[in-house]
This record gives sequence, C-alpha cells and structure tokens, in this order.
Amino acid sequence: MPQSSINRNLLLLHLTVIIWGFTGILGALISISAIYLVWYRVLIAFISLFLYFKFTRQSIKINKGSLLKFTLTGGLVGLHWILFFQSIKLSNVSVTLVCMSSLTLFTALLEPLVNKRKIEYLELIIGLFIIIGIYLIFKFEAKYVIGIILGLLCAFCGSLFTIINSKLIKHSKATIISFYEMLGAWLWVSLYLFLSQNFTNKMLLTNSDLIYLLILGTVCTSAAYVAGVSVMKELSAFRVALITNLEPVYGIVLALLFFKQEEKMSLGFYAGALIVLGAVFLYPIFKSKIEHRKLKKQLPII
Repeated sequence: MPQSSINRNLLLLHLTVIIWGFTGILGALISISAIYLVWYRVLIAFISLFLYFKFTRQSIKINKGSLLKFTLTGGLVGLHWILFFQSIKLSNVSVTLVCMSSLTLFTALLEPLVNKRKIEYLELIIGLFIIIGIYLIFKFEAKYVIGIILGLLCAFCGSLFTIINSKLIKHSKATIISFYEMLGAWLWVSLYLFLSQNFTNKMLLTNSDLIYLLILGTVCTSAAYVAGVSVMKELSAFRVALITNLEPVYGIVLALLFFKQEEKMSLGFYAGALIVLGAVFLYPIFKSKIEHRKLKKQLPII
C-alpha cells in the first residue's frame, strides 16, 4: 500500500475526529432543547444519507428482521444523543466530552458479559483509573453534578449500541445500518414528542439554529460517518481506535477556543481529565502489546 495513500487516510481520519469533536460546540450554540435538537439532527442525517444512496445508486432494501433490529438500536442512539446534548447544556462541552470517554470503561465491562467471556485484568485496571479520574471531576466540579451524571449515562448508552453494532456490522453494510438507525432514532423521538404533546412552537428555529443544525446533520453526522467508515479500508482497526480517542482532546481545545472563560475549569478537573484520557488513550496500546505476546506464545517453535 503506497505511503501517500496511508498519509491521506490518516489526515482524513484526523479531520473526521476533529469534526466529531466539533459536535459538542454546535450543541452548545444551538438554542433549542436537547430533544428537539436530536429530532432535527437525525431527520437531517437520514435525509442526507438517503440522498447519498440515491446519488450512488445503492439499494436500501433490507428484510423485516433487520429493519426491527436497526430501528430499535436507533432508539438507543437517539437517547444517547439526547443525554449528550442535555449534559452539555447543564454543564459544558469539556465536562461532557471527558464523561463520554468513560465509554471505554462501560464497553470493557459490558462486552465480556454480552460475549460470555472473562473480563481481562487490563480492562479492570483501565476501568479503575477512569473511575478515579471521574471521581476527581465530581469532587472539583460539584456544580455540574447533573451534567456529569447525564454524560456518564450517555456513555453507557453509547457503549450498548456500539456493542450491538459490532454484531450487526457482520451481516450488513455500515451505511445501511447508519441510515436505518437514524430513521429509527427519528421515529422514536417523534413518538415520544407526539405522546407527550411536545410538538410545540418551542421547536421553531432561529436562522442561526437552522445553519448549525444543517452543519450538524450533514457534515458532523452523515459525511463524517461515511468518511470514518471509508478510511477503515486502508487503516488498521488499532490505528483508527487510537486516533478516535483524540476526539475529547480536540473537542476540549475547540471549546476553549470558542467559549474561552466559560470552558476554563479547576485544576482538579484537568487532573481528572488527564487520568481519564490517559487511560483511554493507553488502553489500545497495552491491549495490542498483550495480544502480540499471546500470539508469539502460540506460534510453533521451528
């Protein structure tokens, strides 16, 4: 594989991760409540993905069983995003992004239960460091306690649908899964708004909200997702995971640039964030080394 092609894909992946980090900025800038924000986001996302399928002349036909699985998982995706944006509105971008990093902890604990395997010592150690980091954030940023809790619940939901998608991807294309999950998220949020009689004038958008939502739904959701999937053709899963872990780092830097004083936190927060992000970033490195050693032991001696 040419080095120029690898470098191009690495650059594309970094840009994609920066765009994902920018999602939190848009969430803070959009004035409508979190549930309306998500309703518009997934609506724009699945419409733009539908247009993508039409443009590329790809079929979106699936069987009823897959449709049910995708739309149910979409409800979980919708809840994840509602919690994410509500956490931002009740705290700030930096707090929410660090809490989102606990997704690694939840996945390390939940995946072995789903796949019926033992939890590895490395996962327990990394999980312990993440808990210590989050404890420090709780201790020094008590005024954001509800936002922190919502951020952790958001990470828990994110972990669940990530595990589910890791099974679904074995039988379906990533773009098809994404399209129907966006549609499912929109249907479930719409059902909730209908039953709770919350389709009101509170959903009306200002001109700036409309612009931010269009960027969020197209660039930060549909386009970024397609780009994120495309680089996996040439980059290893390890490399993709390692760079994706930079999302909260990019997001916090962007938040400081956009909101300045509003995003400046206590030293305790940054100590906790450093522990969490360090654990998340080092996890795939240590895991790769352990798996490499296991593989070497299994190789026959010639």
